[in-house]
Amino acid sequence: AGCSSGSNGLYKDDFQDVIREAKEQVFPAVVYIHTIRGNLESGKNIVNTISGSGVVITPDGEVITNYHVVEKALEVRCLLNTGKAYNAKVIGGDKDIDLALLKLDVKPGDPPLTCAELEKTKPVEEGDFVMAMGAPWGMNRSVSIGIISCSKRYLNGSSQYTLWLQTDATICPGNSGGPLINTEGKIIGLNTFGIMGDIGFALPATTIAEALPQLRQHGRINWGWCGLELQPLNDFDRNIHFNYTEGVMVAGTANGSLARKAGLLPNDRIVAINNRQIAVKTNEELPEFQRFLALLPHEESVQLKIFRNGKEITIPLSLRDKGTVEGAEVACPRWGLTAKTINRFETPTLHMHLNNGLYVYGIAYPGNAARADLRREDIILSIDGKKIETLEDMKKVYDEVMERQNSSTTVVMMIQRNGSYKQIVLDFSTDYDKE
Repeated sequence: AGCSSGSNGLYKDDFQDVIREAKEQVFPAVVYIHTIRGNLESGKNIVNTISGSGVVITPDGEVITNYHVVEKALEVRCLLNTGKAYNAKVIGGDKDIDLALLKLDVKPGDPPLTCAELEKTKPVEEGDFVMAMGAPWGMNRSVSIGIISCSKRYLNGSSQYTLWLQTDATICPGNSGGPLINTEGKIIGLNTFGIMGDIGFALPATTIAEALPQLRQHGRINWGWCGLELQPLNDFDRNIHFNYTEGVMVAGTANGSLARKAGLLPNDRIVAINNRQIAVKTNEELPEFQRFLALLPHEESVQLKIFRNGKEITIPLSLRDKGTVEGAEVACPRWGLTAKTINRFETPTLHMHLNNGLYVYGIAYPGNAARADLRREDIILSIDGKKIETLEDMKKVYDEVMERQNSSTTVVMMIQRNGSYKQIVLDFSTDYDKE
């Protein structure tokens, strides 16, 4: 004999009621986001539009979404479930955890907005039923249902400060930034990306709740950085096992970093920071430790207790502000190129050659830079003998050159390409935009 599941099988009437009630709690708070942004990757300043989703979390119009939905935004507009549209301001964002906070331009006298609540305390477990809400493929709002297939998913390259919720609820392009909710109608995560529509990943609500105060106060998360590269005691992916019960292993240190200057070495085992005991046994425990480390006070020395070759040592270590993880950009339209600042995290190879400068980000085809054989990732050292280190340097030289173009339409650029120096004459006499 077996247990009957009722005439509707899994989706019997009482379960349908639970789902319907949870959906009706949150669905009115789901926002369709339309972003106009600049794109300099092609060597030109092109304006394009993308769409995504978000969810209102306060009655006065705070909206959370993914950072990639509003990255490089020139304008953000949001459409509510009621049909009411608002312009939105980006209050803050963080690329590392892919989270952004918006504020709708709610006018005095407007009624309070329907909002949804973050689930901050109840743990998420495998098998929990969830719903993914958003505006997939730029269409009107929709909802898909599934379960949590993994509540603590480590994704190499995307899990520096957080683990992810994995679900089989459909997350398609456009769903990004929409809420993943539980059957109680609370937000347990933000839909962030999916794989072929079959597996989706969401940023956990606990990570969001921890980040929101910094986004409100500073417009970003003040991560600290010291250049430590870490490894768990049991590294399954690399088939390495360290026979210890506590600590985390130093895999290496970044070139020129505070960790390297402090004298930390590969195979050092960190067992405590400021007397707080450390135990990172698996990859799944790495993000929590890295988040703890990155949120320690900056420019303030912390004490690391380590073991090196069986001997206990105490090493003082400072962190500095991590800053942006992507360089800023500038367009030189007549020259047919865009330039970008070298960034330790985005362009580490270029940073090894020059830690403060610009490189060619985009080349327009056809264009003057392409005709002169400039290439992407050429490091720009000087133009007409004037040193180029910042975007302001580039803008100033470009404006000066264009003002005198009636007398001369060439510039001499000194670049570095793959470690070698090269002089290039750029002739910008042709105006490709008019051809």
